[in-house]
Parts: sequence; C-alpha cells; structure tokens
Amino acid sequence: MASLILSSRDLDFLLHEWLDVESLTKRSRFTEHSRETFDAVLHLAERIATDHFRPHNRRADENEPRMVDGKVELIPEVGRALTVFTDAGLMAGSFDEDLGGLQLPHAVSQAAMAWFQAANIATSSYPFLTMGNARLLLTHGSQQQIDTFVRPELEGRWFGTMALSEPQAGSSLGDITTKAVPQDDGTYRLTGNKMWISGGDHELTENIVHLVLAKIPGGPPGTKGISLFVVPKFLVNADGTLGDRNDVVLAGLNHKMGYRGTTNTLLNFGEGVHTPGGQAGAVGYLVGEEHRGLTYMFSMMNEARIGVGMGAAALGYTGYLHALDYARTRTQGRPVADKDPASPAVPIIEHADVRRMLLAAKSYAEGGLALGLYCARLVDEEQTAESEGGRARAHLLLEMLTPIAKAWPSQWGPVADDLAIQVHGGYGYTRDYPVEQFYRDNRLNPIHEGTNGIQALDLLGRKVVMQGGAGLALLGETIRATTARAAGTEWTAFAADLDAAVGRLGAVTATLWRAGDPELALANAQVYLEAAGHLVVAWIWLEQALATGTADSDFHDGKRQAARYFWRWELPRVHAQFELLESLDRTVLDTDSRWL
Repeated sequence: MASLILSSRDLDFLLHEWLDVESLTKRSRFTEHSRETFDAVLHLAERIATDHFRPHNRRADENEPRMVDGKVELIPEVGRALTVFTDAGLMAGSFDEDLGGLQLPHAVSQAAMAWFQAANIATSSYPFLTMGNARLLLTHGSQQQIDTFVRPELEGRWFGTMALSEPQAGSSLGDITTKAVPQDDGTYRLTGNKMWISGGDHELTENIVHLVLAKIPGGPPGTKGISLFVVPKFLVNADGTLGDRNDVVLAGLNHKMGYRGTTNTLLNFGEGVHTPGGQAGAVGYLVGEEHRGLTYMFSMMNEARIGVGMGAAALGYTGYLHALDYARTRTQGRPVADKDPASPAVPIIEHADVRRMLLAAKSYAEGGLALGLYCARLVDEEQTAESEGGRARAHLLLEMLTPIAKAWPSQWGPVADDLAIQVHGGYGYTRDYPVEQFYRDNRLNPIHEGTNGIQALDLLGRKVVMQGGAGLALLGETIRATTARAAGTEWTAFAADLDAAVGRLGAVTATLWRAGDPELALANAQVYLEAAGHLVVAWIWLEQALATGTADSDFHDGKRQAARYFWRWELPRVHAQFELLESLDRTVLDTDSRWL
C-alpha cells in the first residue's frame, strides 16, 4: 500500500528526473555518494517516519507538554522517536564528515526531512531547530564554540533553539530589551525575557543550546545594537562535562492550536533562581563580533524559512494523500448522468467537484514541495558549484526566492489541508480523521519564522530592488530559459502565458517604485508577494511538466494534468492582482484606524 505520509515516487521524480541530484556526485564534496546512497537515506527516512514518528502524532496532539515542578513533561514516544532519528545519523546528515556527518547534498537532506515533517511536524521540530542552530555556529562561531556546542548537537546529545522574540517586541527585534553585560573573563551576563521559544525547555537531552539575541549596554540603538550569544541550559566544563545550571528559567508554556507536541516556552534569563559562580545573570558567550547578531541570526532564519515552507508543503501533501485515499474508498451518490436510484453508489472521486478539489490540493502540495527542493538544490549550487560565477548566481537567486519559498507554501499548504477536510465532508471536521490536525498544524506556518506579511515586505522592500534589481532580473532570466525550452512542445501556450506574466511582474515592480512613495508601495506588498509566488510556482510546474518528457504512466500523466490545472486555473489569478498593483491603490493606506 502506498504511504499516506508522502509519495516516494514523487520524491524520486523531483530529485532524479528533474533536479538530477546524482550529478552532484561528480563534485569533490559528494564523491563518496551515489544515487544508491541517496535512495538508501530516503528509504531509511521513510521507514523511521512511518514506524516511529507517525504513530504518536495524534497522541502528542492530545497530550500537550506540561509544566510540572518547573520542568517539562512530554509523552515518552517523542524522546524514543528522536533517539532513533539521531542514532540513524540523520541529525548530521548534511554536515561535514569530520563532524560526524554524511555530507549529503542539501536537496537530499531536505527531502529526507520532509518525511518527518509530514509524519509528525511537532516532533520533527526539535531536530529542525537543532540543525539550524548548529549550522549558524559553524558559520559564525569560534572553533571552541563549534567543539563545545556543535558536536554534541550533531550527536543528538544536546538540542538547540533560537531565542529572538520578547513579549513586548514580537517580530520588531529592534525593540528587544534583553541585556548582555560584559564580564572580566570574556563572558557576558544576560538578563531579560524571551517568548515563543520552540524547544526552549524539555528533558529530551542532557543540555539545550540557546542562541539568544540581546543588547550590550552602550551599543547602537535599534537592530544595529543587537548581538548574538550562546547561552546553554547547563554550563560546560573544560573537559566537555556539564557543570552548574545556568540562570535560564522556564517561566511558562504557550499552548497553540497546532504543533502541540512541540514545547513552546517563555524563558527568563537572569532571574536569580540559579546563580553560576554566585552571581545572577545567565552566562552567555558572544558569537562573532558585537552588534552583528541580527546578521548572524538571519543565516539561520533564512534556512529556517525555507524549512518552514517545506513543512507547510509536507503537511499539505499528507492531507492531500489522506483525502485522495478517502475519496477512492468512500461511496456516496451517483453520476450526474445516472438517474437510477437503485444503481450502486460510486466512490466520491467519481464526482467532478471532488476531483477539482483533489487536483487543486495536488497542485499546491506538489508545487510547494518542488519549490522547496529547488531552493535546496540552489543551496548545493551556492556551496559547491565549480565556478565563482555559478555560486554567486545561485546565491542571488536563492535570496530572491527565499521569501516566496517560505510564504507561498505557508499560504497554500493550509488550503490543501482545508480542501482535504472538505473532501472528507462532515467526517473531516471530526477527530476521527487526521485531516483536521493537519490543518491546525499547518495554520501556524504563515506565522512561523517571520509572518507572511514580513516576507512580503522583504520581497518588495529589499529583494527585488537589491543590487539595482539584479535578483529580479535573474529570476526573470531563469524563468524565460524554461519557457524557451518549452517552444515547440505541447506546453508552448503555457510558456507564452508565463512569459507574459513575467513581463508584467517587472512592469508592476517599476510602477510601484517609480511612484516615489515607499509607504504606498509597501502597503500593497502582500498582494505583490501572492502574485509573484503564484507566478514562481507556475514556472515550477512548467519545469515539472517538461521533466516528464514523453513518459507514459499514470504518475507522469498526473504531473502533466496538475501542471495544466495550475496553468489554466491558478496562473490567471495574478493578472487581477497586477491590475490592482498597477492602479497604486490607496484603500489600505488611507484606512483610518478609527474606522475599523
């Protein structure tokens, strides 16, 4: 029986028939690998996700983390699943061999991680955060910090977090008030509060490595005065053993509508409950240079944003597969042309409107997953392309696509799950079927790691104008290279419509900024993001359609039909949005807050 978590056949198509990850094995970093090793990792991920992550997904949702005597209690299945995950070497999968890693391409690692995100998004969040934490320290930390903190993380003995938000600041990081005071021994003492810290406290591992944003007294105001610190739950002795409890205290748990199995915390730093060395304040270690913390953290944030998009696509995907399975087995009603009430009821997939919903969900889920893996493949190009120009090109295109890769699946993945509920009918809204949980879990993703509104401001306010519009020009050039390949194929008309949309995107961008009113332009940023996102996913669908070639199978026919759906039903949406943007509409900007 085919899995209801993800489609191994689709991952095989995306990685091998489309993205050609096997070609990466010609590069020095990946020479020890082959298609066989890549496939073995994916099969291992599927098995562990199926046997150890999926079974407790509902139980973790129904039994949220509890705070008991200052500690977090979780159902035991979470810890057992994560032990299997780390023992299999998956935590260190894409990291260097000298760190115990497998040096997998990022595209393969992300595809493997998608199995866990689809099977159990809450339990998968612990390694997701830890891998991002470790990668930041590898990029910006000292060798001592790497040896002290990263190695235990990649072994799965310690987990990591990122602690950015504060109760009064939210996403406005320039307004954080957590303070870091330098000490004579080169450490810092941190005091303040952090909110919404996923994985912020638990008993799953020996230690927790917090990456904390704070301000050093006397530094510049706003975001320019933010520094980044490693603040472990337990201090670490010179020989690597654990020492005193650091002055980091669990103040409370947040209870969300989804991701319920993930501990989400309010942490107090420097409360004085624990006083390392007899002094209040959490001991922290500066990462890199003072006042460059936000720059460092964004290297983790950008990875996390693509990962959130992948998780949203994966949750939409599993919702789609469950709905598809239900529609094939649930009998109800008769075909429109059959008026005989005595005839047997048919599976609901025989009804055109059910097929419409399934086709839409398929296009959102498979399109979002393909977009995320394309971005992961760009990471591999950015890091290992043979020419400097190739690496620079991949970096620039990845910068352009990151807000879309986070926001588009986060908007449309939940729509796929919403459609999955609708396909189930009345049963979809009950806890007898898992689709209602998929929707609740997925609804958090438009908020995680920077809301979709923040991604819109990033795309229109920064990415399309950076380097004189070089990123936008590169995106257009890349899309037109695809449409050129479609000339003379059955996809010629799709390519022509996509070319027209790309042209309008460039024109609309110029119109918005030529008006000379940044406030007006950014008031319409969300519409711009939605239009650009749909355009990009239409391009991803044309790419997939071309990759099917002349292959004749139900799978390839399904790919081509989903591409047709996105072309005919979804791509036309962007033109109404472009018209709104071209009009320089002031409705939102001119709305007085007293009128609401």
